[in-house]
Amino acid sequence: MTASSAAPHPFLKHPHRTLIGLSVPVLGALIAEPLTGLIDTAFVAQLGAEALAALGVGTTLLSSIFWVFNFLAIGAQSNVAQALGRDDYDYARDISALALLLGVLAGIGMIVVLAPLTGSIATLMGATDQSVVALASDYMRFRLFGAPAVLVILIAMGILRGLQDMQPALWIALGVNVLNIALDWVLIFGIGPFPALGVGGSGLASSISQWAGAGVALYLVHKRLGGLVWPRSWSKARDLVIIGRDLFLRTALLMVFLLFATRVATRAGTEVGAAHQAIRQIYVFTALILEAYATTAQSLVGYFIGAEDRPQARAVVRISTWWSIASGVVLAGLMLLLTNSIIGFLSLTAVAGVFIPAWWVSALAQPTNSLAFITDGAHWGTMDYGYIRNGMFLATGIGILLLWSIDRIQPAEPLLWIWLATAVWTLVRGIWGILRIWPGLGKSPFYQAR
Repeated sequence: MTASSAAPHPFLKHPHRTLIGLSVPVLGALIAEPLTGLIDTAFVAQLGAEALAALGVGTTLLSSIFWVFNFLAIGAQSNVAQALGRDDYDYARDISALALLLGVLAGIGMIVVLAPLTGSIATLMGATDQSVVALASDYMRFRLFGAPAVLVILIAMGILRGLQDMQPALWIALGVNVLNIALDWVLIFGIGPFPALGVGGSGLASSISQWAGAGVALYLVHKRLGGLVWPRSWSKARDLVIIGRDLFLRTALLMVFLLFATRVATRAGTEVGAAHQAIRQIYVFTALILEAYATTAQSLVGYFIGAEDRPQARAVVRISTWWSIASGVVLAGLMLLLTNSIIGFLSLTAVAGVFIPAWWVSALAQPTNSLAFITDGAHWGTMDYGYIRNGMFLATGIGILLLWSIDRIQPAEPLLWIWLATAVWTLVRGIWGILRIWPGLGKSPFYQAR
């Protein structure tokens, strides 16, 4: 079958309605996990600054590693979206099965390699207090056993979004995170016969809920694709590996920057580390709100590139960019308005003097952050991964240099300077991304055949 046999895409008639209609469930799915992270932070904050700093070390590291392997989800989503544009379900089934198998193997590899090294990893992340090292190690050991499930869910969501079926991913995310919150109460503080596991209980709650969600995700993908069977050929695995090369480097560079920022903050002291963890959690939350547009744009751009309709692919980016920038402005206003409420909710009164200046920088950077996210989504849709990789090399090189300077100079307000460096990092990414679309720098897939 060919793309011409398929029904016209609703974006052609109702572009704004289609974009928002697809983005809303994506938004719900994307914010579910960081919202749970905020609740985890609020729970663990009741255990003291050492526990909160340990949670920051553990979540930053493991989230970083999981997102390095997010290239499997991004690659599957773009490939499936383009296959949908061509009306080629056989290819969609094969590439989906391969991505899921590679995800399971990667998750098992994480357990084998990282579980024995959690204490050393916590020290490498800048934790010098031995109680922080021990607490972070407990959290990471419990959390690692959910690694294969985390990757299966990420990839399954990518497949469903590539099919532009956004609702199932939302329900999976909500179910997993509701279960996680319920288990947090039981396992962090101890209820009934269950002992109080503290920070480690937060990691165990996450692992149990992720395994439950992975089972549901696999069932839904199997149903939506009309059967998920063993791949007919492993040759397409090479396609995913080639895609993964650039996406792996791009995501690894992104996480190197975030990890280095956390390390610089942790080395600056317990108060700075705790305040940084709080801002980082909310930064992830707001970033994923912006990423809702990027994820939808990825699927829509992929569909129209697969259908060889580049003018419509550019129209997707134009409309989604304006929506994304407007949302960034709204986010900035809300963050500034809710400053005192955030301090109270996260029990940050003792570190408010450190928190507030950096918080303001993070808030005011939201409109420019939106450009980095929306252009990433557009280039994922065209599978222009090398260009994204090069932009991340440039931005991360500049960002790491700034963070290194902060660590060496040790300014009076280190957290403020850390978040100024983060704002510069995202601005460079946004400018690089927009140049490929307007005016179409280099061999842009938006203007010529691949």
